Amino acid sequence: MDIVTACTLDCSDCCSLLARIKSDGNVKIMGNPSHPFTTGFTCARMGRFQKRLQSPNRITTPLLREKNNWKVIEWEEALGLCTEKVQLYRHEPESILHINGDGDMGVLGKINTLFFSKLGASQVSGSLCDSAGIAACISDCGSLETNDILDLLHASRIVNWGKDLTRSSIHVAGLVRKARQKGAQVLSISPGGDGNLDFSDESIRVRPGTDRFLAAAVVKRLLLKDKIDANILNHAENWPEFSKLISDWSIADLAKACDVSEAKVELLYNVYSNPEPVATLLGWGLQRYRYGGENIRFINALSFLSGNIGRTGGGSYFNISSKRNFNLDWAKPSGESNRRTLLVPKIGQDILNAHNPPINMIWVNGFNPVNQAPDSSVVASAFAATPFKVVVDAFMTDTAERADLILPCELMLEKEDIVGSFLHNYINYVRPVFSPPENARSDFWILSELGKRLDPPVVLPQAEDCLRASLDSSYLNISLEALRTKGFVRADRPEIAYSDLNFDHRDGKYHFPAELHEEAPSPPEFPSRLLTLVRRNHIHSQILPEEHDSIPVIWVSPENQDFKGLDVKKDVYLASPLGRLKVKVKLAPELHPGTVIYRRGDWIKFGGGANQLIAAGLTDMGDCAAFYDQYVRLEN
Repeated sequence: MDIVTACTLDCSDCCSLLARIKSDGNVKIMGNPSHPFTTGFTCARMGRFQKRLQSPNRITTPLLREKNNWKVIEWEEALGLCTEKVQLYRHEPESILHINGDGDMGVLGKINTLFFSKLGASQVSGSLCDSAGIAACISDCGSLETNDILDLLHASRIVNWGKDLTRSSIHVAGLVRKARQKGAQVLSISPGGDGNLDFSDESIRVRPGTDRFLAAAVVKRLLLKDKIDANILNHAENWPEFSKLISDWSIADLAKACDVSEAKVELLYNVYSNPEPVATLLGWGLQRYRYGGENIRFINALSFLSGNIGRTGGGSYFNISSKRNFNLDWAKPSGESNRRTLLVPKIGQDILNAHNPPINMIWVNGFNPVNQAPDSSVVASAFAATPFKVVVDAFMTDTAERADLILPCELMLEKEDIVGSFLHNYINYVRPVFSPPENARSDFWILSELGKRLDPPVVLPQAEDCLRASLDSSYLNISLEALRTKGFVRADRPEIAYSDLNFDHRDGKYHFPAELHEEAPSPPEFPSRLLTLVRRNHIHSQILPEEHDSIPVIWVSPENQDFKGLDVKKDVYLASPLGRLKVKVKLAPELHPGTVIYRRGDWIKFGGGANQLIAAGLTDMGDCAAFYDQYVRLEN
């Protein structure tokens, strides 16, 4: 028997899945061959996720901290304790902090924000991933839109600017392969160490965080060669100021700033000056620098000025909102007042600095902030200083370790939902495939039961009603019953974004960035930039305890100045001003010599946790974490 369902992990591909239940009861999860984007294959993470469901380390009953031990309790006691604490702090609702993450991307996850907004609790904003890039794209175009990702097959050339096609999106990798088979040429730009060479006809290695200078250098060449169409400039708002900004730099200085030869600048110019369509893929690491928004904006400007926005086979692909095709009015409480907001990238310090009232209770769902947010020790201290913490999770993560009460949750493939993608335009139905452990509960059930016990109660809608309301959208023309039957539907969105070069700013025009900030040199005592990149087999920190490496692995160039002075026969440590971790060193000859790569997500309790070394800081826009502004050194 085959069951159509879908993945709700924090991944752009948002696969439609086929669960094949065999005669012996075993289940094989595969990509849905009928889905136009998934096309019958999915990533290695799905097989690992089945192990996650059945892991002996999974938490399956509520756990209450008693000093340094955990006591198994029943749900009635757990909900009673939650009710008692919420009731205690409710008179000052902002003393309750809700920390909500994207561990589950289904629409029913919005019940968490609805519940705590009804309470008036403090909330979080900003992000650890993409908000700088989102803010950049909206600053440029007035909205967050891209060409349909399948239009990539119409590109004559593809510039892969920082996306790791071996780890971050196997379906985009598949599209790039198909495009190359049709004759498209692919040029990859990154600091190296990402496995993209097998997908590339040409490559450019860039100094981390300086991509804006490379884009600016090519814009300068377009200007000097009079290759910018006057009609395009008619659709731009601040071209004179932007062209003056570019003119103030020489190509030689721009090339030097990004550590790229002028010959490589010319190579990239030849790609973008070609009259045939050029598609630009923007990696989600470009915005994780101090000037991450600026990086995205200059690359977007290059795509626009070369005539590749609003064009079949062109486009600049960052992302889209995964919830944009749904009607989520049901998740917005009426009469909501302004609530206190803490920033996720600075969550530890913001909790400690919160006064009038202080934070007395934290509720965490879909997130592992002690592990995933910068400056982990400060986040851990903030949790320790908070009187009562509830963590909804299925594993004893670095955050769950700091809880007073852990509530075991149902996981993907154990509950019904609907989900959208931040890459493609399909809405997928999520059908349960497995039965959850007896005492695991959905977030929807937990908060509905808690809401009933409060005085006055917090009344939440029924899950079925929320699913139906979510589909009542001008972009969708399908009932819940039909979606359950078919398994997916394409939202009614244009194939080409901004096809008439009419942008979504009030003036209808494209807006250029106003500044090009110089990049500071690396500190002499910490010469290498730390890039905490994604893993191939795991989403963020969703690594099973039984799958952890005993010592974290890092990658450096043989030309890295610290590596040259190491005694590799002795213990090696990765150090920053915040501390150090014992590591294993592997060599990546193609990697920029001023770079250290660390595959993020491993747990502090098992000797990992790169965020212990990374200071909390913000990007230039979007309140995004500037993870990649951290410099480190290697030492014995």
